[in-house]
Amino acid sequence: MLFRSPSAWVVRWADRVPAGGAVLDIACGTGRHARYLAARGHPVQAVDRDPAAVARLSGVAGISALCADLEDGPWPYEDKRFAGVVVANYLYRPLFSRLLAALGEDGVLIYETFAVGNERYGRPTNPAYLLKPGELLEIVRGRLRVIAYEDLPVSEPKPAMVQRICAINSR
Repeated sequence: MLFRSPSAWVVRWADRVPAGGAVLDIACGTGRHARYLAARGHPVQAVDRDPAAVARLSGVAGISALCADLEDGPWPYEDKRFAGVVVANYLYRPLFSRLLAALGEDGVLIYETFAVGNERYGRPTNPAYLLKPGELLEIVRGRLRVIAYEDLPVSEPKPAMVQRICAINSR
């Protein structure tokens, strides 16, 4: 089975995740980021609510996959801290505080998803799934040190309006 390549944004900033540190991949889908990070020596906790997607990760070295509905169920990582948290193409605003709390000291947040303006390119078009201008910056303000931030149209892997951030927990 073929899997899409990891996001160029995740690849670009993966070196910032402390070597060998555990990574949490939120809404992992088929596991393109979990697989990439596990291949780099990180133990990965991958979570998605799709049982078929999670099943595809069963037996992949370095990945522990969990089927869980993070929007309508309990947060399964309450007492865990991670060297990295990766989120791509997923937005559920009530999780932001949990994602930031899941970062250990020097932990890295690598986040990339659709932003307002994506309506002209296609789905998603619902404002509930589109970041507002500067929203990722506001979420981490005073909590994480921003390494990089972008809010721009992209052409790859498909035309879209995205917002993305790489930020470090330097408490």
